[in-house]
Amino acid sequence: MSDPRPGDLLCVRALTAGYGASPVLFGVDLAVPAGGALALMGRNGMGKTTTVRAVMGLLPAGGGIVFDGMEVRGLKPHRMARLGIGLVPEGRQIFPTLTVEENLVATAAPARPGLAPWTLERVYGLFPRLAERRRHYGNAISGGEQQMLAIGRALMTNPRLLILDEATEGLAPLIRAEIWAVLAVLKGEGLSLLVIDKHVSALAQLCDGVAVMEKGRVVHAGPAAAFAADAALAARLLGV
Repeated sequence: MSDPRPGDLLCVRALTAGYGASPVLFGVDLAVPAGGALALMGRNGMGKTTTVRAVMGLLPAGGGIVFDGMEVRGLKPHRMARLGIGLVPEGRQIFPTLTVEENLVATAAPARPGLAPWTLERVYGLFPRLAERRRHYGNAISGGEQQMLAIGRALMTNPRLLILDEATEGLAPLIRAEIWAVLAVLKGEGLSLLVIDKHVSALAQLCDGVAVMEKGRVVHAGPAAAFAADAALAARLLGV
C-alpha cells in the first residue's frame, strides 16, 4: 500500500469492505487533492456507495484511509465529520419533520481556523430558494430543494472535504444546472470534492480527475476531461 502523495487531502489505498459475508470492495485506490475535485463513476452496483460508506466509517473496512495525513480507518462517522468530512448521502436523508432551518441548524459545527465559516446566512446566499422555504418542513419541499438542503446541511458542518453520493440523481435539468454551478463555486473557494454522478460532461467541467469502478475495483483513473473526450472508453466502462 503506497503512501499518500503530497497535496492529497484524502487518500484511500487497498480499501476492502462488504456486507456480512458478502465482499463488495476488492482493493480500491483513489485520492482527492486538497482544493481539487474527483469524480467517482461506474455502473449501478459497482461499489461507489459502499466506498463512501467505508470512508465515512459506516462500514468496517480494510486497507488504508488517510485524511489530512492521519490514518482514519476505523473511526466512527461522527469522528469523521468532526475531522472535516461532510457527506451528502444518496437519497438526501433530510429530517422530514424538521423545518428547512432546523435541518440546517441541527448539524452546525464550529468554524475551522483559516476557513470562512458556514452560517445560515451564507447557505441561504448560496441557495436563495432555501431562504424562501426556511419555515417549511423537510417533507413539504421539492426533491430539488431537498438536495439543496442536504448540501447546505453538510456545509453547516464546516467541512474541508464534501462527498456527494449521486449529486444530481432524479433532478430536473434546471435544478441540476444550479447544483453544478454551486459545486463550481465551492471548488473555487477551495473546498475539496468527491462527487458520484452519472453526467460525464458536467463532471468533466467540475472535476480534475476521475476514478471509474467496476465490480468493486477502480479500473480506470485519470484526468476527467480526457475521459469525457474518449467516448468509446466512457461507453465501455459506463454503458449498460
